Amino acid sequence: MQENYDVVVVGAGHAGCEAARASARMGLKTAMVTMNLDRIAQMSCNPAVGGIAKGHLVREVDALGGIMGEVTDAVGIQFRLLNTSRGPAVWSPRAQCDKQAYRLKMREVLESQPNLKIKQAEVAELILEEPSLAVGRRSLARAIRGRDGMARNVFDLGQSVFACAAVPWGSLLRWAKEEIRSKPKKEVI
Repeated sequence: MQENYDVVVVGAGHAGCEAARASARMGLKTAMVTMNLDRIAQMSCNPAVGGIAKGHLVREVDALGGIMGEVTDAVGIQFRLLNTSRGPAVWSPRAQCDKQAYRLKMREVLESQPNLKIKQAEVAELILEEPSLAVGRRSLARAIRGRDGMARNVFDLGQSVFACAAVPWGSLLRWAKEEIRSKPKKEVI
């Protein structure tokens, strides 16, 4: 069985959530594929949104209609302005979030978004049929067709070094996707 979408986003981290929602808000039939529905927008061990670099990025995403800032406002547990002893050029807002509440709120917002379907699957292969068409073969041998291509999770090609050994490794104790890792770079979007 093949499912057809205008846009397919692979990965449900911060960028994947923003990309999927933006696409759906533009009226495009969008699918977001994640390996674990319970890990949508999973924050790292430091659940901070903001700081000098990320704070600037979050404000830009917010200005473009993104949801990271809104979700942070809803579930933040501490809000601070950093570097106030220095000049205003380096003042930076930062919020500490409740990690679980952030995931749950982001999932609630995404599930209520029209034109957006969230799929739990591992993308095992990307098949380029045309310059603007990619087909993702999921591990369960079902295909998702995306007319305008796919965005890939940053950890799909991850690698970690333990002592003297380098192993394929994603984030948060999950293996990198070996099926995608073994493909030539030109086949992977």
